[in-house]
Amino acid sequence: MPAISEFPIRHDWSRSEVEALFDLPFPELLHRAGSAHRLHFDPAEVQVSTLLSVKTGGCPEDCGYCPQAARYHTGVDATKLMATEDVVAKAKQAKAAGASRFCMGAAWRSPKDRDVPKVAAMIREVKALGLETCATLGMLSSEQAHALKDAGLDYYNHNIDTDPEYYGDIIHTRELQDRFDTLSHVRDAGMKTCCGGIVGMGESRRQRAGLLQTLANLPAHPDSVPINRLVQVEGTPLHGTTELDPFEFVRSIAVARILMPASMVRLSAGRESMSDELQALCFAAGANSIFYGEKLLTTGNPDTERDMALFARLGLRPMQVENAKDDRIDACTTTVHAGITEAA
Repeated sequence: MPAISEFPIRHDWSRSEVEALFDLPFPELLHRAGSAHRLHFDPAEVQVSTLLSVKTGGCPEDCGYCPQAARYHTGVDATKLMATEDVVAKAKQAKAAGASRFCMGAAWRSPKDRDVPKVAAMIREVKALGLETCATLGMLSSEQAHALKDAGLDYYNHNIDTDPEYYGDIIHTRELQDRFDTLSHVRDAGMKTCCGGIVGMGESRRQRAGLLQTLANLPAHPDSVPINRLVQVEGTPLHGTTELDPFEFVRSIAVARILMPASMVRLSAGRESMSDELQALCFAAGANSIFYGEKLLTTGNPDTERDMALFARLGLRPMQVENAKDDRIDACTTTVHAGITEAA
């Protein structure tokens, strides 16, 4: 194992190395993860983002965890794409509540070309509010990725979901390579990537290690790495899956931090059912980003008052994001402790 002070940016992790991290005694793993975190971030700062579903339900995919799939009976009704003015109103509310990034999600396999100008208009208006912008719309072509970049999109979310060897057990309507292709289009367009996965879907520890190994060995580490804990929704194939041990979830956060030390590691889906104590352990393990406010697409999310109360109890503060005025540099950067500037 590497010395505690050595946390290089690597893209050649082996499965056995990642499994060895998972197998460390819990206190040692948290110590290493916390040390890696401090090399790039202020451990007392957490980025606060809001996610809005701008088009819900009716997705033709068969992802086993997803209540938005049209083929499952989950009580989620399909909606049309929201109007730009309604999205902007939600973004203003999110900013007033302290969010620094606003993410827009649409339940599409991939957007139709006619949809892209509508989403681009949302992006431009939200960006004008001084918020970082993120979108998750399904698979993108190269042309679509460039159009979203031209509209001012900062981040694009496209998760790989799980270990390549387990992927076929969860999804059959989209190949893993399709996901890699979209990530490549996003990087080539000059946008930052938000890419992570879901744990607690019945996978083994080896497969959790495989998920994080795959993320860390991408051509560039994702700028944001959302780690979702499965939210079981009645009507989906994964409803009734044995719940993941909370300490195993913390281990997943800690290993993600060690493998991708300069990335934002985000507590995403599943946070509503997490105790304050579990969330505190995740922050200690290197998580430094959360979603709050709006429902997390179609499942619950802790309300802002609970989150701010937890921040106060832990001595945490929302990460401040500054919009750069000079268009020759990145439009949005996050200033963190000790003068280091890192992508959010």
